[in-house]
Parts: sequence; C-alpha cells; structure tokens
Amino acid sequence: MIDHVKLFVRDADASRAFYEAALEPLGYRVLFDRGDVYGLGRDRPDLWLERGEPTTVAHIALRADDRSSVDAFHAAALAAGGRDNGAPGLRWHHPTYYGAFVLDPDGNNLEAVCHAPEG
Repeated sequence: MIDHVKLFVRDADASRAFYEAALEPLGYRVLFDRGDVYGLGRDRPDLWLERGEPTTVAHIALRADDRSSVDAFHAAALAAGGRDNGAPGLRWHHPTYYGAFVLDPDGNNLEAVCHAPEG
C-alpha cells in the first residue's frame, strides 16, 4: 500500500494551482502549505509537491469514484493549463478501466481512473 507520493516541481505555486484545480473533482484539496511544499489529499496529504528540480517524469494514477469524476478531472485539468495526454475513455487494462490522462506543468503524466462498471 502506498502512503504518499512526492513530486519535485520547478514552480511550486504554479503546480499547486494546477493540482488544486485538476484534483478538486476527485475530492482533493490542499491540506498542508509551507509555501515551497504543499500536501494534497482527501482527508490527509498523500500527494506532495516540493520546489526543486525534477529528476524524472512520473506517472501518477488517482482513483475516481465514478466515470463522471474522471470526465470532470480531465476538463478541470485542461482548464488549469494541463496538456491532454488521453481523453476520458475505456482502456485496454480490463473491461471497466475508464481513465483520462493529462500532463502537468513539469510533464508528469497524471491520470484519473475508475474501475467500476458504468451505471
């Protein structure tokens, strides 16, 4: 079980604004703010952003409760300046894998995924 993930980002304020808007449809919000380090989550910080030089690009997938939340995530992320990396839709992983992908300001691939059947 993963407890948390930290991304090093070039511009912590810009990344905070992006992630705060993009993840709002998934119930995420900023729960920790030190100015150069931000912790986001639903009830505790599990996604951390810290000012620093990214050493690699990452892929982070966050679980959505339903497909409409995946759709809302994708729209919110694009509106917040994310770049489309895969519109909402079914994927090959399994018959009910419904995901959407965006690239954050540092090029990290952010995904929202719902595993539940449509309904």
